[in-house]
Amino acid sequence: MNILLKRVLDRLVRTGNLKVTGPKGSAVVFGDGSGEPVHMHIKTAHAERAITFDPMLAVPEAYMDGELDILEGGVLGVMRIAFQNMGSGGIDATWSKAIEGLRHAFRRLQQINTASRSRRNVQRHYDLSGDLYRLFLDEDMQYSCAYFEQPDMTLDEAQAAKKRHIAAKLRLKAGQTVLDIGSGWGGLGLYLAKAFDVDVQGVTLSTEQHGVATDRAHAQGLESRVHFELKDYRELNERFDRIVSVGMFEHVGVNHYRTFFDKSATLLKPDGVMLLHTIGRSGVPWATSAFIRKYIFPGGYIPSLSEVMPAIEKSGLVVTDVEILRLHYADTLKHWGVRFAANRDKAKAIYDERFCRMWEFYLASS
Repeated sequence: MNILLKRVLDRLVRTGNLKVTGPKGSAVVFGDGSGEPVHMHIKTAHAERAITFDPMLAVPEAYMDGELDILEGGVLGVMRIAFQNMGSGGIDATWSKAIEGLRHAFRRLQQINTASRSRRNVQRHYDLSGDLYRLFLDEDMQYSCAYFEQPDMTLDEAQAAKKRHIAAKLRLKAGQTVLDIGSGWGGLGLYLAKAFDVDVQGVTLSTEQHGVATDRAHAQGLESRVHFELKDYRELNERFDRIVSVGMFEHVGVNHYRTFFDKSATLLKPDGVMLLHTIGRSGVPWATSAFIRKYIFPGGYIPSLSEVMPAIEKSGLVVTDVEILRLHYADTLKHWGVRFAANRDKAKAIYDERFCRMWEFYLASS
């Protein structure tokens, strides 16, 4: 292991039990020895150099490319050590913080999500094969945080509970019109129409999701009550009694928060109700993971409340309820990770080993 990387890891890893074997076979242990052991093998000098200068991006890239193997502890173990050392005088104390600070400073340039760019960004992720998502999602293909009313719930039960929870907050009445922004594979819209006798219009930028959702509506005989369109929300002009958006706001981009809420306000009827369900950041605004932004969600950004609330207030909308579902999302990711691992060979048959390694890191690091 080169001296510079050893110095970097000495500062990065203050707690935990991390063993790193370098390209020439020498091994060094970092941390205070606490917790489950994790063993990484950096196999090439190229990966060693990259990790030295930008560990937060280079580690997952080296893992994807087969230049780094995790011999003990798995990807989750690596992420556990990373999270343990953030803000503890470890990771934040190195120049990696300066690199992430630059990424944060330039985040607005990376999130100029015009209608055409938004469509391209969404299609890069959501137009992957539906067979891939069926390997780790629930039967209804809910690709967002579930709601675990009880800790022993299955993923399917928790996703059904999520839909009930959303519906209760929307205070639906029969005959109302509902707009679903980012309607995915259609599960939420179809549920609302069946359970509450409402008319639903869903919009998505994913061709794959639009096709699946439309087929599901026809198969369930709901095509007269639920209509899915391949359209940007900014193109809409109708008004609705209710608006719901689940797992879409992360793709809006910080530059467009005012546009999103201003448009939502014009689409919502007087006395209407809007529910926004998004991943959020606890604490101050900061850069979204470079790995996630580069390989998983291009143009994506995880907002802080301090960035969202001013845009809501300026639109004229009134916030009446905020609920934090942080632990529910951790449980959701755990279920997705277990399911993906159980079906890894099938995922590899659809794509390849590099893709599987990328997806493992995504599910573990989110």
